[in-house]
Amino acid sequence: MLIWIFSLCLAFFLIWTVINSLFMPALPKIPAVSGEPLLSVMVPMRNEERNVKSLITSLKNSTYPNSEFIILNDQSTDRTQELLEKAIGGDNRFTLLQGVELPAGWIGKVHACHQLQKAASGEYLLFVDADINFNPQAFEQSLALLQQTNSKALSGFPAFEVAPFLSKLLVPMQHFVVFFHLPLALANYASFPAATAAHGAWMLFDRKTYDEIGGHQSVHSSLVEDVHISREIKKAGHRMMLANITKSVSSKMYETNKEVWEGFLKNSYTGIGRSPAMAFSLTLFYILFYVSPAVLAVIGLLMFEPWFLLPYLLISLQQLYVMIRTRQNPLLAFLMPLQAAAMIAVLLHAMQKSRSKQSYSWKGRNYL
Repeated sequence: MLIWIFSLCLAFFLIWTVINSLFMPALPKIPAVSGEPLLSVMVPMRNEERNVKSLITSLKNSTYPNSEFIILNDQSTDRTQELLEKAIGGDNRFTLLQGVELPAGWIGKVHACHQLQKAASGEYLLFVDADINFNPQAFEQSLALLQQTNSKALSGFPAFEVAPFLSKLLVPMQHFVVFFHLPLALANYASFPAATAAHGAWMLFDRKTYDEIGGHQSVHSSLVEDVHISREIKKAGHRMMLANITKSVSSKMYETNKEVWEGFLKNSYTGIGRSPAMAFSLTLFYILFYVSPAVLAVIGLLMFEPWFLLPYLLISLQQLYVMIRTRQNPLLAFLMPLQAAAMIAVLLHAMQKSRSKQSYSWKGRNYL
């Protein structure tokens, strides 16, 4: 009896995920931008030599006719500057800036974005990460959706390349959390600041609205500035659109397991407001609903009880749906219990570091 009640709960989670996802629009296949407003595309880069070539190629191949590209070398210690100069060549659409020393109280990426916007002339501002690739029409697709929905900001989670083993576990959970936990109707169609998500790899703003809320300076000390600046947009009474951009934008966030762990450490506990109660609640929830089905499946196989496999199949189907919608490898859906366990582990480790006043490390900088 209990196994059926448990399975009904998981079936409800699957149905909810499907229904909830309907409130996240995709970028239009055939974009129609009103006019040709100047778009400023800005990229903060710190020790990004491995991403220079692919990024500049994507920028040069873009088809939007009225854009400027501004790149800030944020005091890199590798060959980023040299490779940028070589890749850009004589393309006059590009402006290459040199970052200044990080002021006290600022987060590195936030300060880089703050410097970038000062050099921008566009009616629209698009902040992108150095590790993304995008199709030639991605700019006009994003602008068109922003205009069609009368939004003042737009963001989306890219399709992720997941080479290291830890990235296969942790990275897909970003999409899962959004599709499952975020009420997308409230996020996209209501001015409720708490119901908001964003990804800093692709952040598009109406310039007037961006300036109105104080830009990146308003979130200068935030490790999750993408979410917090989106909340500022909604607090000001404007619409913030979270879109499915995975058919147009991809990202290779991490190349090593160490990078994966450090990247999620700095964001996981901070992303839930550093709340121990929320951390423990999520831990119990995921152990019960997304780790225990693997245990039940093993028991079912050993005891020849096929119904004990049902919870595992249901959580795999839920993750499979998310994987298909976001252009991830569908086979990774069957690692769902391990993915949930990895998410719990990084969350608890991040909480432990925060409560013991240990700093998070990212790109050679340390943050409390």
